[in-house]
Amino acid sequence: MKKLIVLSDDNREYEVNNPERFLNHLNKYHSKKGKGDNSIHEENGYYFTVTNDFYESIVKWFDRL
Repeated sequence: MKKLIVLSDDNREYEVNNPERFLNHLNKYHSKKGKGDNSIHEENGYYFTVTNDFYESIVKWFDRL
């Protein structure tokens, strides 16, 4: 599977080890009606503001597989 690499809020690259789990988590806790809700997701010391653009970039990554 292609690697999912996202930028944290402080512009550090983070490789998501399990993209499906990551998206499922965003869907459950950081989105409303299919849009990012501007909440903060923390993973392994990396922080991500789940804006609509960030959320859509993750969804589109799956579309490109």
